[in-house]
Amino acid sequence: MALEEQCSAPPRWRSISLTHVEFPEDDLTGQVLAYISLLPIAVLVGFVTLIVFKRELHTISFFGGLILNEGVNWLLKHILREPRPCAGSHSTLHTEYGMPSSHSQLIWFFVVYFFLFLYLRMHQTNNARCVDLLWRHILSIILLGIALSVSYSRVYLLYHTWSQVFYGGVAGSTIGIIWFFFTQEVLTPLFPKIAAWPISEYFLVRDTSLIPNILWFEYTVTRSEARNRQRKLGTKLQ
Repeated sequence: MALEEQCSAPPRWRSISLTHVEFPEDDLTGQVLAYISLLPIAVLVGFVTLIVFKRELHTISFFGGLILNEGVNWLLKHILREPRPCAGSHSTLHTEYGMPSSHSQLIWFFVVYFFLFLYLRMHQTNNARCVDLLWRHILSIILLGIALSVSYSRVYLLYHTWSQVFYGGVAGSTIGIIWFFFTQEVLTPLFPKIAAWPISEYFLVRDTSLIPNILWFEYTVTRSEARNRQRKLGTKLQ
């Protein structure tokens, strides 16, 4: 009976506009760009996953910068109050204001910060200097392509104008640079103390800021530990 009453007078439904992206019907390019425009959401999900499984202070700081960047974007939108292009073309919008583009600002913050991390924070620890530089350059080109694709998708799908996307990129890049050097100069020296807090030890929060190349370090430590355990297992079986 209750179900029949709900069906006879259904409520008005709304979608979660944060992930709701519209594209022109029968437009394959628009459909691909719609998926590309969701990459900033994937970045946020990836950071939450890294924090849960790695619990590393620099990653937490990086994510904190992303949240700060989003807060600045919300503030700028409500100060400038510039409308989006083609009003009424989209049925669901997170906010009616478009200056600056939040997608553009977030992805450029991420990419610029990552550029600085790759070339200033990570240092090569073995003799493969050319290979080390090569993969950094390749990764940088891929990241740049992603940032440009996300920015272009917001214009193509009529969510933003070129100026809104451009100034979003400028804002995100600027905040990314500022936050990177703030993290390096102010927060990083505090990481060892924060990692020693009882609550940090309880949640297994760690500081790897003194390790120049965490990927190489984790690889060598894991390989060495696996070999030691394999050797001990072989000794027991004899």
